[in-house]
Amino acid sequence: MIQGLKARGLENVLLFISDGLSGMTDAIHRVYPYAKHQTCLVHIVRNINGKARISDREEIADDFKNIHQATDLESAQEALEVFEKKWRPSYKKLIDKIVQNKQLIVFLDFPECIQRSLYSTNLIEGFNAQIKRYTKRKEQFPNEESLERFLVSIFLDYNQKFPMRCHRGFKKAKPEIIEMFEEQLAKQQSTPSLTV
Repeated sequence: MIQGLKARGLENVLLFISDGLSGMTDAIHRVYPYAKHQTCLVHIVRNINGKARISDREEIADDFKNIHQATDLESAQEALEVFEKKWRPSYKKLIDKIVQNKQLIVFLDFPECIQRSLYSTNLIEGFNAQIKRYTKRKEQFPNEESLERFLVSIFLDYNQKFPMRCHRGFKKAKPEIIEMFEEQLAKQQSTPSLTV
């Protein structure tokens, strides 16, 4: 999939956000060696809820929120340490997996005004849920081509609705994001080209 993005012309990427698929960071870095990768924190919370006792779920999720609601790297690391100390005795394997995740707080490398948009894949998942709702009743589509035409019309409507809209905080962050892209391009030009 990532090689397909490159083949279709996507040259530079600052950040990928994905669920917790193992090997995703390595796959990204093989194609985009300078891109950063953020694990979706909503998926981590769902994982925690799936493995924690019912009596602990609300409290452990609230404690985890302190990590991603931090405004800087230092406070996020402190919150992670507090989280680890509190919950390791009860959930050693789960906490080890969270603490060892190097993609946990990557979103803090970006401007503060867009950080809340970067720690989750909820934007795309909301759109996917909308598509599932529309296509749930299979009988409304007499064949595969009609379903395909319907989906294309949904995608076109979505794209026409948002081309001039800037997601919350991104307009303010634009100069910093451009600077980040320029730094990334400078790194790419100073290192020998990698073959994929």
